[in-house]
Amino acid sequence: MDYSTSDLCDHFADVVDVLEPMFINFGGRPSFSGRVKTVKCFENNELIREILSTDGTDSVLLVDGGGSTRRALIDIELAEIALENNWQGIIVYGAIRHVDELEELDLGVQAIASIPVAADSEGAGEDGIGVNFAGVSFFDDDFIYADSTGILLSAEELELEVIEED
Repeated sequence: MDYSTSDLCDHFADVVDVLEPMFINFGGRPSFSGRVKTVKCFENNELIREILSTDGTDSVLLVDGGGSTRRALIDIELAEIALENNWQGIIVYGAIRHVDELEELDLGVQAIASIPVAADSEGAGEDGIGVNFAGVSFFDDDFIYADSTGILLSAEELELEVIEED
């Protein structure tokens, strides 16, 4: 479903949090939304791969990479795994790579930067925990809405039919 985060803000200003404007839309899907699944890892993507290999129907993976832009946490291989497993999108507080290839996938991908250096494939991480960045706290089962204008977070799923009727 296509929608505008600007319209969502107009209709749901009292129930959404708006992330600070630091993310760039790299994916081929211009707008995406879903139930949040959190993961926290620093410059390694082993746990990200494990999570994206599971069913992500109606979900968005939210990656707290500590804001590091030294290594790309998401690449074309991980994005293709996400697409195969029905993830709606991935939001990375960190970097991604394979920018041109990501634009060709029907997957939402937002991050703060791109860099050609791959992440380590071994390392620690945590999933299902609360994380905080861009002025917002995220928890599993929150709902996220993203497009090229911005990213919104809500504790409850928004009734998008309200906007379609206007």
